[in-house]
Amino acid sequence: MKLYNLKDSSEQVSFSQAVKQGLGKRQGLFFPQDLPEFSRDEIDDLLKLDFVSRSQRILSAFIGDEISTEQLADRVQNAFAFPAPVTAVEDDIASLELYHGPTLAFKDFGGRFMAQILAQIAGEKPVTILTATSGDTGAAVAHAFYGLNNVQVVILYPEGKISPLQEKLFCTLGGNIHTVAIKGDFDVCQALVKQAFDDEELKQALHLNSANSINISRLLAQICYYFEAVAQISVEKREQLVISVPSGNFGNLTAGLLAKSLGLPIKRFVAATNVNDTVPRYLAEGSWMPHQTIPTLSNAMDVSQPNNWPRIEELFKRKGWALSELANGVVDDATTQSTMRELAAKGYISEPHAAIAYRVLRDQLQEGEYGLFLGTAHPAKFKESVEATLGQTLPLPVELADRADLALLSHFLPADFSTLREFLMERAPK
Repeated sequence: MKLYNLKDSSEQVSFSQAVKQGLGKRQGLFFPQDLPEFSRDEIDDLLKLDFVSRSQRILSAFIGDEISTEQLADRVQNAFAFPAPVTAVEDDIASLELYHGPTLAFKDFGGRFMAQILAQIAGEKPVTILTATSGDTGAAVAHAFYGLNNVQVVILYPEGKISPLQEKLFCTLGGNIHTVAIKGDFDVCQALVKQAFDDEELKQALHLNSANSINISRLLAQICYYFEAVAQISVEKREQLVISVPSGNFGNLTAGLLAKSLGLPIKRFVAATNVNDTVPRYLAEGSWMPHQTIPTLSNAMDVSQPNNWPRIEELFKRKGWALSELANGVVDDATTQSTMRELAAKGYISEPHAAIAYRVLRDQLQEGEYGLFLGTAHPAKFKESVEATLGQTLPLPVELADRADLALLSHFLPADFSTLREFLMERAPK
């Protein structure tokens, strides 16, 4: 598999190099040189397979012979060791529940696959994973890499801007996991990560790698659950399928669009955002004008400068698709809360991110279409806001209950690169 840097197409790397490197020159994202496509018959055959077997074939189509079929099958088996069920909510709408992994969020798929691939290709060489999180990425990455030999993880997150239970899930591990609360929002954390990757001395000293959705291994892993969703839907409904994706950093939507480019029958996608609406405004007005990030109930989507957007634009250009065909919608906190109550009245408990995806889908779904919205996190991960909105108590799943009373092990730093750099250099492998 060859990939090129979207900011400098002369920089071309293998899949293994892209995974290890994370970002290209000038902080450019890597993108596949070849976009594989399955025939309709091949798609039908894939949809008859089990999740792991199907995922191995999908990933092989991108990765090629860099990793043997047997090795890739083992890595996929280890990574995708939990289900992604489709649950009916109404006659014409269902939820793809992506929160049945160890950290109760969709990021488990990409985080665990990346950990497996990095272990495969890094061997005995030391690696430092440096990543920023608005909530769920941190937990997924921390648990995926926890205890792995020769790998240390540094996770930056915005102090006071993720839910307490999200924080407990990944800031109580210790060991090879270092968590850093930064005074600032997610975009500030992401900017610090990018500065680190621009610092050649720092990169070399720590053998830096990123585990955000900007890493190609995570992105490819997420393609697989879109196929798993369609496999659970009747043949008749597949022909009129509309998928609504709660969108912050836009990695999840990028993966879905790549699934469509492979030939998966999806009529259209809906990009559902909160009031941090850079992309919807761009699609409407043609100007890229990020505003100051606004804190919302759907905090994992509080992103004003979504890093994966250049990949979406590149994919649309390569496929000859029109960006005007990408449906979208914006939901504020008041509507998010009323939608959560609406879903609860239907017997479905949702957290804010999924509620946003449902709201835009319900408002835009046309007669005869079948809608699927992504449930990206377990409602209990947002226990405080869900309970306050619904007026009922949520039981804690064991994954959260086991960590709820543990002490936080985080470091607290200002939004200053020189301070972060010093912190990182102190942890450089000797």
